[in-house]
Amino acid sequence: MARRGFAILFTLLGVAFFLSIVGFALLYLAFGREPSVPSNATLVLRVGGALTELAPNDVVGYLRGVKTPTVRSIVDNLRKAKVDSRVRAVLLKPTGFDSPFWAKVQEIRDAVLDFKKSGKPIYAYVEYGGDREYYLATAADRVFLMPSTPLDLVGVATYELFLRGTFDKIGAYPDLHRIGDYKTAVNTFKEKGYTAAHREMDESMNRDLFEQIVRGIADGRKKTEADVRGILDQGPFLPEDALRAGLVDDVAYEDQVDDKLRAGEHRRQLDTDDYARVSPASVGLNKGPRVAVIYATGTINSGKSGYDPVNGAVAGSDTLIEYIREARRDSAVRAIVLRIDSPGGSATASDAIWRELVITKNERADRPLVVSMSDLAASGGYYIAMPAQVIVAQPSTLTGSIGIFGGKFVTGGVYEKLGAHIESTSIGRNAEINSPARPYNPGELKKLQEQLQAFYDQFVEKAADSRHSTPEKIDALAQGRVWTGRQAKQNGLVDELGGLDRALAIAKQRAKIAADSDVELVVYPPRKTFYELLSAQFGGSSESNQAAAIGAWLDANLSKGEIEALRIMRGPFAMFHRGEPLALMPFTFLR
Repeated sequence: MARRGFAILFTLLGVAFFLSIVGFALLYLAFGREPSVPSNATLVLRVGGALTELAPNDVVGYLRGVKTPTVRSIVDNLRKAKVDSRVRAVLLKPTGFDSPFWAKVQEIRDAVLDFKKSGKPIYAYVEYGGDREYYLATAADRVFLMPSTPLDLVGVATYELFLRGTFDKIGAYPDLHRIGDYKTAVNTFKEKGYTAAHREMDESMNRDLFEQIVRGIADGRKKTEADVRGILDQGPFLPEDALRAGLVDDVAYEDQVDDKLRAGEHRRQLDTDDYARVSPASVGLNKGPRVAVIYATGTINSGKSGYDPVNGAVAGSDTLIEYIREARRDSAVRAIVLRIDSPGGSATASDAIWRELVITKNERADRPLVVSMSDLAASGGYYIAMPAQVIVAQPSTLTGSIGIFGGKFVTGGVYEKLGAHIESTSIGRNAEINSPARPYNPGELKKLQEQLQAFYDQFVEKAADSRHSTPEKIDALAQGRVWTGRQAKQNGLVDELGGLDRALAIAKQRAKIAADSDVELVVYPPRKTFYELLSAQFGGSSESNQAAAIGAWLDANLSKGEIEALRIMRGPFAMFHRGEPLALMPFTFLR
């Protein structure tokens, strides 16, 4: 009887597996081919959500082409539409951005401005009138606002969370230490409010970002910056008020916008996801000399890249080093661009990646190494940027944060409040340096501070060498301070402003590739084959599957604000080795 039961079970499992394979095959036939593009099309470009650098490697995403839009896929859609004679116009629809940062929005805005050089019209329809959405829309030829949507333009505000009072109530003590007055990552846990340096830094970045927003709106709406500043002080705006102020060109619903744009001409709409499946090569792009683009996205840590359910993407040093070596060994690769979107992380992992990049840069003088910074390239993210001959950042990129911190959370008081008690036995003077039951004693604290100071000095010296400066000058800019990309350029920490396309142009120039020649991008991580994705789907590691399952549960059951609170309360050390120094930027920066 038992054997028969097992036989039925295995038969059912086999049938289910076979049907899954058949289903995937049918999906491949349905979505695996490039779509046909009408000869007179309007590309409807939806942009919003959590803009990412890399799309998740999953079977359905593979079959659908680009199911999760990335910054590059959106930019590529505009690059293709610029040269594709079948696309006659673009309707840009900003749908709401989840991130508090601005650099990715600026990158897409740059692509809109580049598309306009084609002479084809591009219009924006704003269904949600947030600041990032409107800022992007102002790059278009005309801006339409939905009649029931207020335009939420009010300026820039930053909110920082301080948890010291909470820790005091529960009996925990954050025994954290830093090098640099502006290394404010520890302030979240050690302080009850702003320190003078922390407030100064936030106000400086807000002021610079506000100026960037004003300049962008002024350019897009043909106004003076003084006029835009005065208008913003009157916000938020009802749709009719936004129209009277000249912030939008018309108030209309989407179907009305479509009628206005067609003006009697018959055009078919082309969906973003469909057009993303049109290969750049089919319209003459992504051909020519090979340039490697290596993505370093997420918190930097030792080991393999992956995904943390709370903190998101993890940039593993082992994985990145493997990619760097592969690109270095490819004799056909004429240049390497490192694309960074990282708040930093492990000091040790950052140093390992730095070393591999230095080796790569020194191996061939004729193969340039260029860095392109996305939203974040701070602390450890800046550390791995230093080997590059040229560093390119968007004006609003958060970078710098040249500093270090470390320590531990003392939770013995929490156990005491719950009636528990921690005792220990140890051999060795500093065996209990990481004890969770008590703070550091003077000897242990001296050891920690020596370790932090040594890494900070190394960080500053390497930055000075990279930027052709002196340790004294870099130290004055460092101290853990975060700068916008525009401020970093003014201070010599960044060379040029722009996005990935600007970095590629510089790489081409240095590699002596003709400026009007396109290039073939060799992307790391490489896209997995259908077979590899199937193998991972059915035979992936239990650890990675568990992380993905937890992440999916969190996304389904918690709001983004609740996940953010969970991430903050979890603390900066949950992902790292015990006692490990961290080159990590402040992680409660909210707008």
